[in-house]
Amino acid sequence: MVLWLLLALIFAALEVIAVSKNLHRWEYMAKPAMMICLFFWLYSSTGLQGNTFWFGLAVAFSLLGDVLLISAERTFLLGLIAFLFAHISYVTGFREELITVTAWSLILAVFIAINIGRLLRRIVGAMRIKGENKLILPVVLYGTVISVMLYAAMSTIYNPAWKTNASFFVSLGAFLFCASDAILAWNKFVSPLKNGRTWNISLYYLGQIGLIAGVIAQFG
Repeated sequence: MVLWLLLALIFAALEVIAVSKNLHRWEYMAKPAMMICLFFWLYSSTGLQGNTFWFGLAVAFSLLGDVLLISAERTFLLGLIAFLFAHISYVTGFREELITVTAWSLILAVFIAINIGRLLRRIVGAMRIKGENKLILPVVLYGTVISVMLYAAMSTIYNPAWKTNASFFVSLGAFLFCASDAILAWNKFVSPLKNGRTWNISLYYLGQIGLIAGVIAQFG
């Protein structure tokens, strides 16, 4: 079980180095390998039984998205759709969190909506200027779904059914995943960021590992 996590961390480190040094051959190998190891870590720890099936499906869709986004310009929309389904799978795994409404959950929902709404307006404005109008609806839809995923994951914090360490990992993982996507979108549509790709992939891997570590801590 731990072996798969160690392999995932090794491939994640190799991918970050490959991206930072523009080593494309290493990038093509390490990127899917990391998510494959993450999938087997989840499978060996939980058997993908019950609710964990949806988290396994999320990792599988993420793997597909990673492969499609290696050739970002040609298959960006397909990669976006794959990650959209990944987040829908994560949301389905956290679905019980969506039906519990408290004062804290409302505050969290408003906070997320305001901040991601502001970010989306900035990105959409830049997309219109660049003539990327065909991608506006998919990007807005994606931003909405990942907002729901972030809300659902962070809602585990005040759910007594969730272990403290498990809720911490899934909350942090979801936040880092969102931060990674924000950097990717800003880098692509608004303006290039210094070391933007390196930050994007680093936060993405930390986010995915955090989400799966939390799921395993809760259900494993």
